[in-house]
Amino acid sequence: MKAAIYKKYGSPDVVQITELSKPVPADDEILIRMYFSTVNRTDTGFRSAEYFISRFWSGLFVPKYQVLGCEFAGIVESTGSNSSSFKVGDAVFGFNDQRFGGHAEYMLAKETDAMAKIPEGISLETAAAIAEGAHYALGNIRASGIQKGQTALVYGATGAIGSAAVQLLKYFGVRVVAVGNTKNIELIRNMGADVVIDYQKEDFTQWKEKYHLVFDAVGKSYFGACRPLLENNGVYISTELGKNGENVWRAVWGKITGGKRILFPIPESKKSDMEFLAARVADGSFSPVIDKTYVLDDIKEAHQYVGSGQKTGNVLIKIR
Repeated sequence: MKAAIYKKYGSPDVVQITELSKPVPADDEILIRMYFSTVNRTDTGFRSAEYFISRFWSGLFVPKYQVLGCEFAGIVESTGSNSSSFKVGDAVFGFNDQRFGGHAEYMLAKETDAMAKIPEGISLETAAAIAEGAHYALGNIRASGIQKGQTALVYGATGAIGSAAVQLLKYFGVRVVAVGNTKNIELIRNMGADVVIDYQKEDFTQWKEKYHLVFDAVGKSYFGACRPLLENNGVYISTELGKNGENVWRAVWGKITGGKRILFPIPESKKSDMEFLAARVADGSFSPVIDKTYVLDDIKEAHQYVGSGQKTGNVLIKIR
């Protein structure tokens, strides 16, 4: 089978197209014939190992799992003898940042993994972009404790995480102020944001409104600048570690001091979250934003584009 692999950490140039043996499912596994995946910040982060700490999961010196692709959408081709949740022919999608595997023509998964059936009427192409950004957004929203009727600010509202956060917050009945660039203002409005701030024309940190949650979905702000925007007991969450890892140690300190504070939730990948997100796509309350689609042979260019920080929403990889 054709696959994109990386044998060492580094730039997009370490990613190569090669032929691998078609995997065979164990008793508790299913074999998925892949159609679409994505390249996202999770993939590029593990590939580059820019944050050295990622190597404790992916391999200290060389990658343990050489095929990236944490998001996947495909058709079940065969199942192990102990698998009963899925049957041959089922269309499935999911997220796996433990073993990855989506950047290949076939991948293995356990039926207990973070995956679900694709809702009727939803394409494989759309389904491939459901999981990565939305599962991070969902976990952070839940951790924040925000309630219906409260207000959240989402900075970076057009990335995979930010666009999902805007839509999911609206589903939960939250008033959303979204921050994005000039070219995407109409897109953000169409996602349901109550107020849209163009950061190329205004400094969102100078707004006088107070928020229960300030969610930096691109990791480009910092707590000191956003703290004045928070209500008493409001929370700031970023998708990045922050300068010198401050978002981690400040989160620990905030548990002691209380008041306005940073949270740094540890992301989880759960089957129930995939089922929740599938239901939201089916009822129209969440629609993943898709920017570009590359074929597998051009995956290196996809890595370069995602790494540039210019993408809007999700970047797809068409496997077959």
